[in-house]
Amino acid sequence: MAAAFVFPGQGSQAVGMGKALAANFPAAQAVFDEVDEALGAKLSATIFEGPTETLTLTENAQPALMAMSLAVFRVLQSEAGLDLKRDAKFVAGHSLGEYSALAAAGMFSIADAARLLRTRGQAMQKAVPVGAGAMAALIGLEFDVAVAVAAEASQGQVCQAANDNGGGQVVVSGDKAAVERAVEIAKAKGAKRAMLLVVSAPFHCALMAPAGEVMAQALAQVKVNAPVVPVVANVLAAPVSDPADIVRSLVAQVTGTVRWRESVAYMAGVGVTSFYEIGAGKVLSGLIKRIADGATTAAVGTPEDVATFKAGRNA
Repeated sequence: MAAAFVFPGQGSQAVGMGKALAANFPAAQAVFDEVDEALGAKLSATIFEGPTETLTLTENAQPALMAMSLAVFRVLQSEAGLDLKRDAKFVAGHSLGEYSALAAAGMFSIADAARLLRTRGQAMQKAVPVGAGAMAALIGLEFDVAVAVAAEASQGQVCQAANDNGGGQVVVSGDKAAVERAVEIAKAKGAKRAMLLVVSAPFHCALMAPAGEVMAQALAQVKVNAPVVPVVANVLAAPVSDPADIVRSLVAQVTGTVRWRESVAYMAGVGVTSFYEIGAGKVLSGLIKRIADGATTAAVGTPEDVATFKAGRNA
């Protein structure tokens, strides 16, 4: 029975996440302390106490979600004897979650991952003036139809598929007017729902090119190791182990499509039957159930979840 460990992306954050974990397990508190020190700011106070508006800022949400995921991961190592090399076939993460996956797999230190994600969040926010871009969810269309919708809507502007989440859920991203056109075209083509998302920037599209350049420079400064297990990269939907290839995929990911549906389908296709979502929320578990028939999913984010994980290993 092969397992994969997956790590959530932006939108899964919630004030108070990780607070009980840090109170109960020194290994979790140590991660939050490490991230605070790396950023030179008390991000943990925002994570535990809010306010929501501050936590939701892209430059905070990205390192915060990584901190939460790695806190859970370290607790599973210390309390349940988790050994990624032995216990996992792959790691994967949704957008910023790919950095969490790579930190868990030992490619980055937690401190470097926190700094990279703070830089990534700031660069993505700065790449496009507020209000100039948009993202929309198209529900109930196959991916190729959604791609055609984006192409038709572009009309000389940017509009492209940003997230292929699975279960007929595709997110498009680009210039605001083009994305608004995509919503109307999608409805005309039979989408069950098509709606603009409340986001601060149009992620994963060509408008993010300046942020891609920033990340190429930032990643070049960081010490990297080969991950202990392959990462199924967002932009490739295929496993990668070579650090140079992973860095290239992380740069491409800023402007490229998050191919989550294909990534999960790949893992299921090569024998992964159990998926553990490590960190905040259960978004990925829900998507995985719609993509991989018969796969089991478990979200681990609270002391109770840790106890359940531990009991399952000892059964």
